[in-house]
Amino acid sequence: MKAHRRTTTRLLLLMSILICVRLSSAQEAVRTDTTDDLRKLLAAEVAANPSLPGELLHVTAPRRRLDVSLAAGVFDRQSKRPLNPRHLFRVASVTKTFTAAAILRLYEEGKLDLDAPIRRYLPADYNAALDAGGYRTNLITIRQLLTHTSGIFDYATDMRYYAAVLADPKHRWTRMEQVQAAIKWGKPRFEPGKGYHYSDTGYILLGEIIERLSHKPLAQAYRTLLDFKKLGLDETYLETLEPAPPAAGELSHPFLAETDALGFDPSVDLYGGGGLVSSVEDLARFYRALLEGRVFRKPATLQTMLAVPATNERSPGGAYASGISRRTIAGNVCWGHTGFWGTSAYHCPEADVTIVRHYNQAQPEETFVFNKLYEQIAHTLRIAK
Repeated sequence: MKAHRRTTTRLLLLMSILICVRLSSAQEAVRTDTTDDLRKLLAAEVAANPSLPGELLHVTAPRRRLDVSLAAGVFDRQSKRPLNPRHLFRVASVTKTFTAAAILRLYEEGKLDLDAPIRRYLPADYNAALDAGGYRTNLITIRQLLTHTSGIFDYATDMRYYAAVLADPKHRWTRMEQVQAAIKWGKPRFEPGKGYHYSDTGYILLGEIIERLSHKPLAQAYRTLLDFKKLGLDETYLETLEPAPPAAGELSHPFLAETDALGFDPSVDLYGGGGLVSSVEDLARFYRALLEGRVFRKPATLQTMLAVPATNERSPGGAYASGISRRTIAGNVCWGHTGFWGTSAYHCPEADVTIVRHYNQAQPEETFVFNKLYEQIAHTLRIAK
């Protein structure tokens, strides 16, 4: 009888192993097929849009056992070297999510009040310049800088700034120069809190505040407040303000139409509104950690970050909260940000899917459809609603 039981047990164990092997093989086949489909979609997008030298893509979808990075096209137009998934890129305004998260970490530590006037936290020279320009630092709040509801004019999208950058791409801009440009070129767009106006000026002011309250340079403040080491962000750094990490790959060439902008001084977009260099994998890790509640100490802080003011529900690119926006991808509610040089990162919590892409072109041709690849990916993953 005991021998019979042992034989039966062994047979059941063997059957279980065979079933697991078959399931694993089937899952591997599905994963391989999905990866191939995504690779084809990416290659087709680059082929159909000649203004895009190349494009990187990362997709994390745990329910499909998928965590893949892909590349299509070239690293730069001159050498025509193939782009590969390890290449890094300037994330531009995707940096704003990091800046907002760092501010909210300072808020968690009790070092600032989100509804306090910025006058309390800015240096005297910044307050004096802003006040002289008609910006009421005693009324504009930290929260309004985070949500682009301060009314402060955006220097970065003014054509005079583009002209100055193109005329002298090697110029090393200071944060104060950029604030002064905003004051010179534009008056307040509205009373604080009464509208939405996307403003890099507001975010470089937040960068100044992070440095003052953390008593650290911005690069070190990001690393400490957001705990890059714990999150595994080993390829992300603030260009020229700190050395590239040992694990970081080569920086790919960003293009402004036909102009190779790699030689532009990074100070053009550096002090909190932009400036980070990263990889598709690092950005996927960061946005997943953020939306899963692993960046903040308190769950309520994430809810504060995701709160969208009524003024921002119809903002371009999706309803804008604090350094992050909400958009719908194939019926799924997703959170993330876009950047000038062609970076975008979104995490869709309900579907548990994270998509990061970077096409190294700031000005794609008019026929380029930004949403198309996102929608195709959603259908490939079968998460479209």
